[in-house]
Amino acid sequence: MFELKLISAESIPAALSKAERYRLLNEPREAESICEDVLRIDSQNRDAIVTMLLALTDQFGHDWDVDIGDARELLPRLHDGYEQAYYAGVICERWGKAQLARGVPGYAAYDWFRQAMGWYEKAESLSPEGNDDAVLRWNACARTIMRRERIEPAPAEPLDDSGLVDDVPLLK
Repeated sequence: MFELKLISAESIPAALSKAERYRLLNEPREAESICEDVLRIDSQNRDAIVTMLLALTDQFGHDWDVDIGDARELLPRLHDGYEQAYYAGVICERWGKAQLARGVPGYAAYDWFRQAMGWYEKAESLSPEGNDDAVLRWNACARTIMRRERIEPAPAEPLDDSGLVDDVPLLK
C-alpha cells in the first residue's frame, strides 16, 4: 500500500529520544513506530529494542492487537543474559497486571507475577555490581500479590477417584 521512508542513521539518537517521550506521554504506538524505523536502519540497536519492548508492554490490556508474544519475540535480540531475564520479567509482570485489569481470575494473574519473580531472580543472579533493578521489580511483584486479596494461587483440586479404572480407593 505505502512504501515506508527510511530515516538517516544520523537521526537515530534524536528518534530514540522522541520514542521515549512518546512512551512518557502514554502514546506507545508512536514510540513503537519510531523504534521500527530505527530498527530498519540498525537492526541490533539495543535502545530501540528495549524501547520497543516497553512500548509493546505499555499496550497490554489497552490494545487487543498486541499480545505477550509480540514482546517476547524481541528478547532474543537482546544479547545480554541479564537483560533477557530482566525484560522477560517485565513482560510477565505487565501481562499479569493487564490480566487483572481485564478481570481474569486472580490466580491467573498470580501465575504471571510468580513467573516474573522467577525471571527477576535469574536477572538478579546475573546483574552487574550495584544494579538492583531486578530486586526492585521482584519486591514490587511481591507487594502487589500481598496487597490484593484476589491475587492468590489457584485452589488445589480436591483428589477425586472418579474416572479411575481400578477399584482401589485413593489414600486420604
